[in-house]
Amino acid sequence: MNNPGLFQARWNLRRLALCNFVPLALLAFWLWPTGQMLCMIFDEWLFHLLNAPLASNPIWLRIWAIASLRPFDVVVGVILLTLLIKGDWVFEKTEVRQAFFGFLAVLLVLLFIRMLFSKLAVYMSWQHSSPSMMIEGAIRMSDYFPGLEKSWELKDRSTQSFPGDHASVLLIWALFMTVFSRNSWQTLVIWSLALLFMMPRLVAGAHWGQDDYIGGVLLAVWALGWGYYTPFAYHASAFFLKVTAPVFGLLGKLPVVSRMSVVRAAG
Repeated sequence: MNNPGLFQARWNLRRLALCNFVPLALLAFWLWPTGQMLCMIFDEWLFHLLNAPLASNPIWLRIWAIASLRPFDVVVGVILLTLLIKGDWVFEKTEVRQAFFGFLAVLLVLLFIRMLFSKLAVYMSWQHSSPSMMIEGAIRMSDYFPGLEKSWELKDRSTQSFPGDHASVLLIWALFMTVFSRNSWQTLVIWSLALLFMMPRLVAGAHWGQDDYIGGVLLAVWALGWGYYTPFAYHASAFFLKVTAPVFGLLGKLPVVSRMSVVRAAG
């Protein structure tokens, strides 16, 4: 199962440097007064473009309200996980278990970086409220569906919307899958899904665009750099493969589960 070609036990200093330069450049642009002004101009236009139609189209409103519910995030997670562990799509059948654990390792790096960056954002007063709380005339889905907000956690506002956590997870999945993508068609599908699933928070006004294309991107790129272009994913996936081998051995004896590529023994 431990295919040494999937993850490398060495540092890729050039790619790591790039994955540190891009986030720092984005952050510098965002902190630059002119850059911040440009972001706000674009984000206000984007918010009105996405949010305003909700007032005149009940069906459109209901679609995005459902997509903004917390349980829908579980549906998205299942879709992304299915594509990750689908044998002979991006990864070979014998690679999907290692790929899964490698992605898990990179995701852990993302969570660690997010924790540190969020503390820095609070300390530096970079946090801001979402557009649904700051722009006059914003359409709040929770005003139309108060029951959904109470029962299913409809996400349409936040007092600390930077960086976009939801977007960072989608972006790290897309970046990770793109690294191993076999062709441009797969890459198109991967990024189309990532961008589509980022839309509900933007339509609802829970996040500004900059929360995603600045905050979400810098977190995801940093995580890819320190998770994949260092030996971390190699060693972490090897560790997880070893400690979970007995569990997968038992799962391999179950009638239906044993057919899954992630459960099958590697060649």
